[in-house]
Amino acid sequence: MAEGKPDKNPLKALESIGKEVLAGLLDNMVKKDVLKLEESEKKKFNDAKPGDKAWVLVDAVRQKRHKVGQVLVQAFLNVDKNSTPTEEVAEPAESAQTTDTLKLCPHEEFLKLHKEMAGEIYPIKERMGRTRLALIICNREFDHLQVREGAELDITRMTELLVGLDYNVIVEEKLTAKEMESVLEAFAARPEHRSSDSTFLVFMSHGILDGICGTQHNDEKPDVLPYDTIFRIFNNRNCLSLKDKPKVIIVQACRGANRGELWVSDSPAPMADNSAQSPENLEDDAVYKAHVEKDFIAFCSSTPHNVSWRDRNKGSLFITQLITCFQKYSWRCHLEEIFRKVQLSFEKPHVRAQMPTTERVSLSRYFYLFPGN
Repeated sequence: MAEGKPDKNPLKALESIGKEVLAGLLDNMVKKDVLKLEESEKKKFNDAKPGDKAWVLVDAVRQKRHKVGQVLVQAFLNVDKNSTPTEEVAEPAESAQTTDTLKLCPHEEFLKLHKEMAGEIYPIKERMGRTRLALIICNREFDHLQVREGAELDITRMTELLVGLDYNVIVEEKLTAKEMESVLEAFAARPEHRSSDSTFLVFMSHGILDGICGTQHNDEKPDVLPYDTIFRIFNNRNCLSLKDKPKVIIVQACRGANRGELWVSDSPAPMADNSAQSPENLEDDAVYKAHVEKDFIAFCSSTPHNVSWRDRNKGSLFITQLITCFQKYSWRCHLEEIFRKVQLSFEKPHVRAQMPTTERVSLSRYFYLFPGN
C-alpha cells in the first residue's frame, strides 16, 4: 500500500513540515499582534507566500525579541493558547521591575538577613505601627541668586522614592536660613519619631563652603544655614526620639564659592579650645561629643570646594543617580553600599565631573531599608 512506503527523500519531508510549522508560528504572532505591525505590514504579510512570510517580519522580530520568544515557547511547549504572552513566561527576578520602579525586598530575604545579621543591623520596626517621617527642604527661587531650574523635578522624584520606602514626606520650599532652622527644630520635635526607626533629611539649594544658602543670601548679607546646626538639632541631646536611630542627611548644593550646589561638614578653621570652661579634659570631651553625635550619615553631591551639576530639564545629576541606585539596590544592599554604587556611577567623568562623598559618618550598624517590609 502507498501509505506503507517510506519517503524517498526524508529531508524534503522535514523541510516541508518545518515550513508549515514556521508559517503557523508567524501567523500566530501576527494574529496576537505581538509585533504591533502597521495595517499595511499585516496586509503584506497575509498576501505573502508561506516561504516568504519570514522575510516580511525580520525587522519587526529584531525589535520584539522577548515577546517573539514567548510565543515560540507557547508553540513548542503547548501552553494554553488562550493565555497572553506575559502569562506564559515569567520575567527573571532581577528584571521584573523597570529601572524607574522601586524593587521590593521579598519577605523571605528580609527574614533571612534579619536573622543572619542580628546585632549588626539597625532594628526595623513593624510596618503596621511604624510612623517614619522624612523632610525635604528645597530652595528654588532666591532674592539675589539665580533660579535653580529643574529643582522641581528633584522634589517630585525624591518624594516618590521616600514614599515608596514608607516615609511620610514633608516638603518645605523657599526658606531663609532662620526659617530652615525653625522648620528643622519643629520636625525634630514631631512625636512620630518615637514610633519610627529612622529619618531622612534632604536639602536642595545653592551652597557655599560654610553651609546651605537661604533665599535672601548675597555676598554683602549672607543668609546661610551652617551644617553644624543640622547635626546639633538632631543629636542625641536635642532629639531623644531619634536616639540610636539612623539619621540620613542628603545634600544637593555646591561646596565652592562660584557655583550653586553641594554640602560641607566642617569649617576649615580650627575649633576654639574651651576645655578651660569645663573640668573635663579634651580627651573626655571628645568621647562625650561622639556619644552626642551618633547614628548620622551625610551624603553630599560632590567633594569639598567643588561644584555639582543640575540639568535644567532633567534635574540634578546626583539626585537622579541616587534615586536610580535606591530603586535598584535598596532591596538587598545596606545604605552605605547603595551610596558607594552612586559614587561608582560617577567614577568616569562624562560631560561634567563631580564625585559624591559621604561625610560625618557615625553609623554603628548597617542600615537596611527592606522596602516592602
